[in-house]
Amino acid sequence: MASRLIHSRLSLSRLHVMAGTKNGRFLSTESNKVDEPFKVEEAETLNVPPPPSEKLLVLGGNGFVGSHICREALNRGLDVASLSRSGGSSLHDSWAKNVTWHKGNLLSSESWKEALDGVTSVISCIGGFGSNSYMYKINGTANINAIRAAAEKGVKRFVYISAADFGLANYLLKGYYEGKRAAETELLTKFPYGGVILRPGFIHGTRTVGSIKLPLGVIGSPLEMVLQRAKPLNQIPLVGPLFTPPVNVTAVAKVAARAATDPVFPPGIVDVYGIQRFNQQMSR
Repeated sequence: MASRLIHSRLSLSRLHVMAGTKNGRFLSTESNKVDEPFKVEEAETLNVPPPPSEKLLVLGGNGFVGSHICREALNRGLDVASLSRSGGSSLHDSWAKNVTWHKGNLLSSESWKEALDGVTSVISCIGGFGSNSYMYKINGTANINAIRAAAEKGVKRFVYISAADFGLANYLLKGYYEGKRAAETELLTKFPYGGVILRPGFIHGTRTVGSIKLPLGVIGSPLEMVLQRAKPLNQIPLVGPLFTPPVNVTAVAKVAARAATDPVFPPGIVDVYGIQRFNQQMSR
């Protein structure tokens, strides 16, 4: 009887030792103590696909502002495509080879909607001058068509390059401004949380026309420096908007690219002073 009791106690001791041992290490009977430093085994590598890249579609990407936006977006590592009536770009810069160029007319057939496949954000630089009816179509109807199609395709963010008010000029270019404002209204309706409207005034920079480069910054840059410090003049009735400072095309491109890809960029209207402010924040 005594030998059985001793044998049972020895068996229990072995079980106790085994229970306190894990992977060759002895653990204290108190759960919060470890006799040896705990070693974390290397985690198993899983074949997890990388997150999908952002794809940006620039409407009018072969124009003055649009081409700068394409280049800025490429510098940010985005997959960039452009849609315009002429299709391919006439630019010979090396970065243009990295843009997918689509040809289409926002006012005619719906074949251009294929350019929205897989797109996560859109920036529209579509606009133009002419008769009042033409200006309304190109600035208003064309952009409204694009906004509605983008919303249907599930695009996350849409940035529209609009224009600042210029007081009396609004009446002289009635179709231009009425078209712009109609597009703005549609954008804020369809993209209440991801729609951004940039309202620059005169946009300056080096503009390429054929083989000629026009240095618009020669005039625009000094005016920008002077007028951005004369903001109170902008409040004068009727003529005040004429004192709206010009803005560099690079600044517009940087802010537009950020607004199209940054989910915390505030939706709504950004005037020329806001464009300058955001650009300065990004340059710090």
